[in-house]
Amino acid sequence: MYVGIDLGTSEVKTLLVDASQRIVAQAGVRLEVSRPQPMWSEQDPELWWTATAQALGRLRAQAPQAWGGVRAIGLSGQMHGATLLDASGRALRPAILWNDTRAHAECLELEQQVPAARAITGNLAMPGFTAPKLLWLRRHEPAVFAQVARVLLPKDWLALRMTGEAVSEPSDAAGTLWLDVARREWSTDMLAACGLQLSHMPRLVEGSEPRGTLRAAIAAEWGLPPGVVVAGGGGDNAASAVGMGVVEHGDALVSLGSSGVMFVATDRFAPNPAGAVHAFCHALPGRWCQMSVTLSAATSLSWLAGITGGIAEGELAAQAAHADPQSTPIFLPYLNGERTPHNDAHARGLFFGLSTRTGTPELAYAVLEGVAFSIADGYAALQAAGTQVKQAVLVGGGARSALWASLIAAACGFAVARPASGDQGGAFGAARLARLAVSGEAPTEVCLAPPPAEVTAPEAALVARLAPRLARYRALYTQTRNLLDGG
Repeated sequence: MYVGIDLGTSEVKTLLVDASQRIVAQAGVRLEVSRPQPMWSEQDPELWWTATAQALGRLRAQAPQAWGGVRAIGLSGQMHGATLLDASGRALRPAILWNDTRAHAECLELEQQVPAARAITGNLAMPGFTAPKLLWLRRHEPAVFAQVARVLLPKDWLALRMTGEAVSEPSDAAGTLWLDVARREWSTDMLAACGLQLSHMPRLVEGSEPRGTLRAAIAAEWGLPPGVVVAGGGGDNAASAVGMGVVEHGDALVSLGSSGVMFVATDRFAPNPAGAVHAFCHALPGRWCQMSVTLSAATSLSWLAGITGGIAEGELAAQAAHADPQSTPIFLPYLNGERTPHNDAHARGLFFGLSTRTGTPELAYAVLEGVAFSIADGYAALQAAGTQVKQAVLVGGGARSALWASLIAAACGFAVARPASGDQGGAFGAARLARLAVSGEAPTEVCLAPPPAEVTAPEAALVARLAPRLARYRALYTQTRNLLDGG
């Protein structure tokens, strides 16, 4: 038996998976995000621990006999978060999350200090990454910065509590801007630019290797046998890719979680920072990936649900299918700034073309379409780097919507496959990495693609209808960005 834990932004998801890769039990616990100031996004790490323990307790209650046979645990997690510890291992402040954009000024400072930064990291310096957050901290919270003894990513903080070992792995570490991504090791130059040393960093293992074993006291508390191995795991998108079998060169997925991600596996380091494309390590040895990211995917639908009287997100997606095309506005989903292709922390959301005939179905459709257009913009940046995709698997909560899948297929021009378990990719991939950490099997034997429940090809009529709307979508950003404060 293998456990997968996915520490997301809005929920901790857990799975119990058997040797046949069948999900025996699953449980999740919701998380809240704190936004104490504009552009800020934080969480208390202790909430991660409490939610994880609760979710695992529910797994145990569902399958008590199977629970006793757990051999290994794998972790997936939200990337880029800065979890700051003092010398005693105590968190110094709430973790600064991936969708926090306060450190936009520090990005320029970082690249000025290290002219080779893009060559080393394969990425533009963006506010969501971890390194600019530390520069911001040094400037604005110097007393806290002076006490920092260790910086951990969210899932690695969770694993530290589980094992007592400060360890990370390349797929998550690549999102810090402190990793030499081609070499899969920490860069002393990038660390020094932030006032840090190698001693501030955890040691690195591959995602499919052990990072340690579960502490005896924790194993006893959770009702697990002694000696349970904890695997390196992966950043959320890399772990989802492992879960969906996206491991060979050219395999692709689109994730519609809080953020929207297009992930393409590669067999080499292939950066394109000029297009705001991320070039990261995969969670498996000898593999890398390219990624485009839009910051507010399912978040946009959640936001709309909140301002329309609390209509459930699934109901909003269903209503969108009945929208009147003549009354549907264009939506820019830049609620928290944007990464690919704009790298613009000041970008903001917009409904354009509202009328008295515009109702909730039209707003819902516009949100789904706008996120699909943002995915298409990301894919265009990947294409500029020479990447071509024939089919992508769709994962995340947004994968439940057939309409959303059809909009993405039509906007991007490739087929979209929706597996039945599309919302369990990260936790399932973590469980696969746990298995690899103890079994010695080849990744290609374990990390197979699940059979799709449905494959949606681009529909010609929809492609034709979306083309002029996509052109207006792109023009709207260009023509309105300088109207925003700081834009």
